[in-house]
Amino acid sequence: MDFVDRHDTGARHWVAEAIRKVEADANRSCDTHLHVFPLPSHWGVNLYLKDESVHPTGSLKHRLARSLFLYGLANGWIGPSTTIVEASSGSTAVSEAYFARLLGLPFIAVMPASTSPEKIHLIEFYGGKCHLVTDAGAIYDESHRLAAETGGHFMDQFTYAERATDWRGNNNIAESIYAQMSLEPHPEPAWIVVGAGTGGTSSTIGRYIRYRRHQTRLAVVDPEGSAFYPSWTSGDLSATAAGSRIEGIGRPRVEPSFQPTVIDRMIAVPDARSIAAMHWVREATGRDVGGSTGTNVAACVDLIREMRASGTEGSVVTLICDSGDRYRGTYGDPGWLADQGLDLAPHLADLRAFLPS
Repeated sequence: MDFVDRHDTGARHWVAEAIRKVEADANRSCDTHLHVFPLPSHWGVNLYLKDESVHPTGSLKHRLARSLFLYGLANGWIGPSTTIVEASSGSTAVSEAYFARLLGLPFIAVMPASTSPEKIHLIEFYGGKCHLVTDAGAIYDESHRLAAETGGHFMDQFTYAERATDWRGNNNIAESIYAQMSLEPHPEPAWIVVGAGTGGTSSTIGRYIRYRRHQTRLAVVDPEGSAFYPSWTSGDLSATAAGSRIEGIGRPRVEPSFQPTVIDRMIAVPDARSIAAMHWVREATGRDVGGSTGTNVAACVDLIREMRASGTEGSVVTLICDSGDRYRGTYGDPGWLADQGLDLAPHLADLRAFLPS
């Protein structure tokens, strides 16, 4: 009888220990807080911000990085000497650098040259190396090249994000939201609002809503320069765009992980409004949030206005994706805003008018 046996006892033990370390990180991290946004009680509408910035690496992408490492380990793609390569606009790379260091693996982040210096510093803090490219669309080919050159593994978040996370539950972000909402006045949200970078979070939440037979609707927000919104509205998955200035969301192409059929509504948000909402959230709540959180909240304001106009009561849930301290040199810098031609004033005025003084 002929056979080929490729079992490696040492490698299998290493993978088992690596998975234990990643799972232990999840146990230590526990869950993230669900904050109540200060709306007048007589409105009958509640807004909640799920604070993903409190993860060990400071962003929503900590969940994705954990799932991608577990997926790669369980598939046999990551071993004791594998170089990890990722294409990222910053936050996923920060989180993956953290997990690579946890497992003693080298890490290379392939990122647009426009990535904020704060994120580059964090990647290097966790022991990663940053490979910057001037053309944002080149990050995929460069990642494949570097993975082949180093004999490493290209994590490819834009392909695997929607399949690496168990959308049925297993303490994913959707299950966490519904558990935390269970004692609230309107425990089943009327809307959950998220952005799309890979599309992994919207896919997980959209599938979970259907699987658990909830009536919640999923709204996905999209910034200027992203291909997702024009693709979703036209049905053309080959649509391309210039790329987004709001780091972490929006893409120049429709990524494989983006699942359009689980989305109930898409909302396009101008960049000036996203950044204005980022500043307004800090005014209204004292919480320092990033640009993609501003995009989320800007859309929530419009949805709440719509609910109030129709006399609908209920709850709206969105995410704090990361902290504003990652964007001091961009969204928090008046000089940068002026160079970009972004006028926040009319949007700030509108947002301030949303809440009674």
